[in-house]
Amino acid sequence: MQNEQTNILVIGSGLAGAIAALTAAEEGKEVILITKNTQLLSGNTAWAQGGIAHFNPQDSHQLFKQDIINAGHKHNYEPAVDQLVREGPKLIEDLLINKYKVPFETDTKGHLVFTAEAAHSIDRIVHYKDTTGSMIHNQVLKQVKAHSKITTYTNHTAVDLLTYSHHSVESVDIYKKPSCYGAVVLNNQNQTISMICADKTILATGGLGQIYLHTTNPPESRGDGIAMAWRAGARCFNLQYIQFHPTALFHKSGRFLISEALRGEGAQLLDVNGREFMKDIHKLNSLAPRDIVARGIHQALMDTNHPCVYLDISHKNATWIQNRFPNIYKHCLKLDLDITSKPVPVVPAAHYSCGGIGVNLLGRTSLKRLYAIGEVSCTGVHGANRLASTSLLECLVWGYIAGKNATIYKEEHHYPTTTRWIQEHEKIDPALIAQDWLIIKNTMWNYVGLVRTRDRLHRAQNILRNLQYDIENFYQKAKLTPEIIGLRNGIQTAVAITSAALEDRTSKGCHYIEN
Repeated sequence: MQNEQTNILVIGSGLAGAIAALTAAEEGKEVILITKNTQLLSGNTAWAQGGIAHFNPQDSHQLFKQDIINAGHKHNYEPAVDQLVREGPKLIEDLLINKYKVPFETDTKGHLVFTAEAAHSIDRIVHYKDTTGSMIHNQVLKQVKAHSKITTYTNHTAVDLLTYSHHSVESVDIYKKPSCYGAVVLNNQNQTISMICADKTILATGGLGQIYLHTTNPPESRGDGIAMAWRAGARCFNLQYIQFHPTALFHKSGRFLISEALRGEGAQLLDVNGREFMKDIHKLNSLAPRDIVARGIHQALMDTNHPCVYLDISHKNATWIQNRFPNIYKHCLKLDLDITSKPVPVVPAAHYSCGGIGVNLLGRTSLKRLYAIGEVSCTGVHGANRLASTSLLECLVWGYIAGKNATIYKEEHHYPTTTRWIQEHEKIDPALIAQDWLIIKNTMWNYVGLVRTRDRLHRAQNILRNLQYDIENFYQKAKLTPEIIGLRNGIQTAVAITSAALEDRTSKGCHYIEN
């Protein structure tokens, strides 16, 4: 790939990015979509198990909205919640069901089957077994691959956003309104650098769970988009609200998401003594909001001095469990854990960033011509804690709206002459990268995790800022690789989250401060 120009550049191929790319292409614009992975099917979307929140005929928009706001501890941006509740169900029907033919579960009469999840006051989750995200993603990506207006580049890593103030050879361009005109991109295979200039750029880079020691996120979720936007000067907020999923499998092979849908279908949380400890904490028991359940587990671990709690759905019919949760059943069985016959060990793990790059109802950021959608963005929908199964819905709504809005041109776009990229040649010691990641992950887990104190946060800030100085020096001299880019982005995101947590002295939702 050489230096290129396009109408729309989409960075990230999850559900939000894919929907935005398709929407813009169908408006007649030329789209380039890039992902750092070797295939388009990547990111958190494919890992989403439980489902997507839809509109149950017995539901109401007001009830759905209130559930989102209650789960978000009333810190939500109400116009964004209204947009999600109003547009989401229509887009599920129009796009996912009718256009992309996602085969959600139906009953014998062909009606959608709705199931429960935590903090929903009514069954409103539609699903495809326990691999909903993967099925949706596959169906959408079929259309992306087939569209003549979309050019896809896999195995390409975005290095930085192109902005007038940072990359123009004209020094006076710094006085212009902050604006993005594409990205610097690394070809991972041959280590060549290119500039992709775009009329509009859409960040859809996903989550940041990998900056924590334990996470349900895939390896690519390391906060790239937040770090790039931060360096470019885009406004980010609510970064302190990191949601920890209550039930990740506790096993030496690593953490594996055990869907909230199990609890929606009647699974109960037990401590090592067999006690349903959530009964004493919240009226909804195991179906309380995620932040409350995660802290309930944390307390149970301290009370019992045991490394995990247990999730038990074995009282349900074994055949039904195997059909309803085939992926979870098979994964656990490979580890000699049979969810049909006994409880499985679980612990909380970093799962979802409720904050991110601040955007408006159209997905626009504070930088002109730059959009952000999906988990990398902060629409204000989730407030201080995300309601279950609203993340895919947010991807769908803002992906579609941003993709359409990005095709509206109110002025001619010009690209400045860009400063030449100078590639350094110092060889990278992989041991340094591995050690730096261990410091980031352990610091974030122990000091900026599920339960925080101001002393821990100050300690984290000191450790991370010193490490960032070393990593930036390392980066400036090193030959550019995906590994050094990821490390630089990971430390920047960790520093930003820690700073946000220190600035917010009030416990709310996912941000829990012990006095």
